[in-house]
Amino acid sequence: MAVEIRLSAAEVARVRFAVSPLAETVLGLRLALGVGGHDAHRAWVREARPVLAGEPELPLLRALLVGCLPSFFFPVPGVRLPSFEAELAGLRATDPEYAAAECAAALGGARACELPDTTELLTRVADALQRFHDALVAPHWGRMLALLEVDLGRRAVTLVDRGVEGLFAALHEDVVWREGELLVHGRRRAGAVWTVEAGGHGLALLPSVFGWPDVMVDYSPRAAASIRYPAAGVGLLWEQPRPSSAGLAAVLGRTRAELLAVLGEPLSTPQLADRLGVTPSAVSQHLGALRGAGLVVTRRTGRSALHLRTAVGAVLVGEAGAVPDRP
Repeated sequence: MAVEIRLSAAEVARVRFAVSPLAETVLGLRLALGVGGHDAHRAWVREARPVLAGEPELPLLRALLVGCLPSFFFPVPGVRLPSFEAELAGLRATDPEYAAAECAAALGGARACELPDTTELLTRVADALQRFHDALVAPHWGRMLALLEVDLGRRAVTLVDRGVEGLFAALHEDVVWREGELLVHGRRRAGAVWTVEAGGHGLALLPSVFGWPDVMVDYSPRAAASIRYPAAGVGLLWEQPRPSSAGLAAVLGRTRAELLAVLGEPLSTPQLADRLGVTPSAVSQHLGALRGAGLVVTRRTGRSALHLRTAVGAVLVGEAGAVPDRP
């Protein structure tokens, strides 16, 4: 079903960006349950499934997350980057009547009646999300957040260069801007159109790792309308190319070792040049050698490029220890 989000001129002025650790945890859990996703997430899903198999609340999580998703899992953050703990506390404090209505809408009345009391449900689900986040999201969150922050920076530049219309056009091929209305999924899904009113609260745009490559819209927002769109460069997080013996011989020297040390998070060539105090052209030359050795991967999106060390590169950094100080 296509979704039409109606925005007044005042609400267009309230378009903002945010990141939601809670939503990423919920969407990651859904991937681990076998719903949606993409081959780009395969390595992480392989890691997650054995852990999830031992989760005591697995039947409850399946009931809530395998089909339509209740909106209370996806509150729009009030700040650009809330902590997972703050968002989880908000989930625990969700109005039970609202949560019950969302479960009924998402699951159907009969299935919702099979769930535990709503207050108990919120407690049990929040506890399960805490365990899942600690085991499978938190260890990767630094890298995930770095990628999400880079995406936000790119979108901010697009907004400055091309305005709101250009920003929406660049979000995703399924997002179309039409004179004060946003149409999501309209290009691929014919038939009825669901209308969402922003209600004077504006629109929040949230990049997502585990939602990639899809676009998600809250059909019944309580405050600001929201679109969760796929962040650029997600494939960088899990890629593990094999090194070649010829390339490994080139991975010698201080600058290349320092590059490997800082590339625990996705960074651009200018960012690397600034951190290491060398020229961008020198960074590009060293990155070429590291890529040849299978120690670094690069993903290009338009005119931007992000670099990240591979799992093999991470092992090499760990085995080699700290990079010696410059004389």
